[in-house]
Amino acid sequence: MIVFAGTITLLLTVTVEARVGNSSEPTSFCTETEECLLYDLVCKGDEYEVRHYEASKWVTTDTESYFMEVAVFKSFRKLFKYITGENEQGAKIAMTAPVITKIKEDADMLEPAVYSLSFLLPSAYQKTAPKPTDSSVYFTDMPDMNVYVKSYGGWTIAITSTYYSHLLKKSLDNVQASYNKDHHYNVGYNSPMKVKDRHNEVWYIVEGNPVCPTSE
Repeated sequence: MIVFAGTITLLLTVTVEARVGNSSEPTSFCTETEECLLYDLVCKGDEYEVRHYEASKWVTTDTESYFMEVAVFKSFRKLFKYITGENEQGAKIAMTAPVITKIKEDADMLEPAVYSLSFLLPSAYQKTAPKPTDSSVYFTDMPDMNVYVKSYGGWTIAITSTYYSHLLKKSLDNVQASYNKDHHYNVGYNSPMKVKDRHNEVWYIVEGNPVCPTSE
């Protein structure tokens, strides 16, 4: 039976104001940063889960490349320079989690694609943040949203990104869920130095009422 989560989302209107916070919260997968993007769990099943995220501010840059790994590496360096002082205030900004990469669904394998990498700004900078000195680095405001999520371990490379996004899409299509089909997000919570117990996710943004997965 397909369960619509419209009634559940009404319960999520009573939430704390800041949803970038302490990584020790039970819903957090952050083990290497003090602050993380927090969420409310709407529902969860074997194939995927539905989460609610409040609006949040990120710092972003875009890189065009034939290879996702190359684009992510170049973008990460730019954003790391921003948080380590390449901004108008010379501010040192703490690293947070997760790091997200926006990937277009209709990318042609024969043409370079644009990958948008974003760092979550800490709670102290969610309202205002120092302007980047690099003109290719900019701020992104993510809206209040529900998200379909599939989690997996290991490392996020192009082949795993494609595989797990395909699995999530298949699960969503099987229950006739509505979601943004223009793009998805690769979501990583760990630094390259962490080898064991890594946590990664694929996100698709819910359109309309979320459809909860059924449990066997």
